Amino acid sequence: MPSSISRSAEILRDLLRCRSVTPHEGGALGILQKELRHLGFVVQRVTFSADNTADVENLYARIGANSPHICFAGHTDVVPVGPVEKWEADPFAGEIKDGEMIGRGAVDMKGGIACFLSAVETYLKTNSLNGSISFLITGDEEGPSINGTDKLLKWADQRGEIFNACIVGEPVNPEAIGDMIKIGRRGSLSGRLTVNGIQGHSAYPHLADNPAHGMVDMLDHLLNTPFDEGTHDFQPTNLEVTSIDIDNKAVNVIAAKAEASFNVRFNDIWDDETLKKEIVKRFEKGANAKRIRHGKSEPINYAVEWIGRVSPVFLTHDETLISLVSNSIEKVTGKKPELSTGGGTSDARFIKDYCPVVEFGLVGQTMHQINERTALADLNILTDVYGQILQDYLA
Repeated sequence: MPSSISRSAEILRDLLRCRSVTPHEGGALGILQKELRHLGFVVQRVTFSADNTADVENLYARIGANSPHICFAGHTDVVPVGPVEKWEADPFAGEIKDGEMIGRGAVDMKGGIACFLSAVETYLKTNSLNGSISFLITGDEEGPSINGTDKLLKWADQRGEIFNACIVGEPVNPEAIGDMIKIGRRGSLSGRLTVNGIQGHSAYPHLADNPAHGMVDMLDHLLNTPFDEGTHDFQPTNLEVTSIDIDNKAVNVIAAKAEASFNVRFNDIWDDETLKKEIVKRFEKGANAKRIRHGKSEPINYAVEWIGRVSPVFLTHDETLISLVSNSIEKVTGKKPELSTGGGTSDARFIKDYCPVVEFGLVGQTMHQINERTALADLNILTDVYGQILQDYLA
């Protein structure tokens, strides 16, 4: 390990040593609380609960009482490490190899939090605060997102907190710092299709009703026509079948039921209700397609259920924030970032109801992977970008 590392790398190393796999806090919020209080922030730890979900600790910290108020949002929870023996280093040690820090959460997204904290620390040492800075940190982004940012925002709103702008430190850059800003996200809708049949002997199919055949027909009608061609701001809506399950170990038995799960990433042509109607319409068409059983036409017996909460489409239209962040990135990196709405979802989908929000963090190539890592040089660049944003926004 180098004899000395940057402040952002030091903070990241400390955070990586916290085993904060969702929903466990693991000590990560405690580190942030100590650092932020040292800088003069008023820090509050809030735990939220809900039936059938784990309790989740969250953190809100603010310094300053005036506008403009810029918020940095993120999460200290991480996904499981997978097979530890396949890692080059302990995923909870923050070890440095060949100029990179290895650890679960290095880019998604303890690295972004470390860089923003380092940038704020430098800013407060060299500037009189003209406005307010806050941290909105959850431990439930990688989980069900029920007891995290959504509730923390409502909690803050009830206490009179008003945000003027927010940056989410997700690792949105595909290749290098400065490649991309996320200014919106597609929506996400998940469901499960169940096709019911009649169990029987595979040698006597006329005495059974094979749900596998019905499932193939239903999925064909679901997938064979594109939902749309995309819009100016968003990619085409895309549906992926993520599992097909028939609980049947015997090769000579026709099962009684088949299930398929699916996820749709949708653009601003749709909302959850219109998309659900379109999916059901396709299922109905598939179920009632010409199917002869026992000498007569008979529809497929099916059911569809919607899984989890729907993530809505959103797009940030605040040109002032987008231009400021884009220009700050260009000043530091020399790059004009692409404005994107691709990829998955993030907690920005909750924040957009309270203030303009964009996402910008580290390079995301290794997020959720074995040997997740970030270059030490990238930590320095991102810290400089965040520092420039603070200088320009709070000027």
